[in-house]
Amino acid sequence: MTALLSALSVAVVLSACNTTPTDESAGWSTEKLYSEAREDIRSGNNERAIRLLERLEGRAAGTLLAQQAQLDRAHLLYRTGERAQALAVLERFIRLNPTSPAFDYALYLQGLSNFNDNLGVLSSVSRQDLSERDQQASREAWQSFRRLIEQFPQSRYAEDARLRMNYIVNSLAAYELHVARYYFRRGAFVAAANRAQKAVQEFQQSPTTEEALYLMAQSYDRLGLVALRDDALRVLERNYPQSRLPAEGLRGPDKAWWQFW
Repeated sequence: MTALLSALSVAVVLSACNTTPTDESAGWSTEKLYSEAREDIRSGNNERAIRLLERLEGRAAGTLLAQQAQLDRAHLLYRTGERAQALAVLERFIRLNPTSPAFDYALYLQGLSNFNDNLGVLSSVSRQDLSERDQQASREAWQSFRRLIEQFPQSRYAEDARLRMNYIVNSLAAYELHVARYYFRRGAFVAAANRAQKAVQEFQQSPTTEEALYLMAQSYDRLGLVALRDDALRVLERNYPQSRLPAEGLRGPDKAWWQFW
């Protein structure tokens, strides 16, 4: 009897170990799955919504509903700060659904996921301009927005994409100027001149061009390159006749011109 009870106890333990959580959605239709996921989104239960949408993608594979579920899941991941996961979902969507009616939105969401990582929250705490951060994500966002505008110029997302592209260009230019300032203040005048020149050549319409030209002139002056200094000052005077930089010198960090979203 003791041996029998022991065997039964072991069986119960093993049975408990092998128990797997039941899938509450196992018998649901795809429509009910989507309806439940949307209700979770409205109520803020994002974790459950993401899980249901992922199941829906598998069950409704090859349909427009599956595409919608994939995009909804990517948007939720983006909103909850899971940028890498959101981008992975979007990359797969873009690769597999080139004729989707929501392809423009997928490109737009891909751009947003790379654009301006946590701008309002992080910058208000650290006072760090986006131009001072790694710019790779900004470049990738620009590519997504450009593709959107080129392929879908009439898209409802095109105008906002254009605004964000302009912002990104200004941000990249400001980044080059930020690096040039860093080198200049540490006496690395060759590096400072090169980075300022890059800002001028690649981003001629940026608000940073005026200061970049002046920084070039000052760097050349420190290096004793008088002809190059005078050339930079002539270009500065021709393009910015009202510039106060030659009289006042380099400014401190600018007010956050980029905070307009």
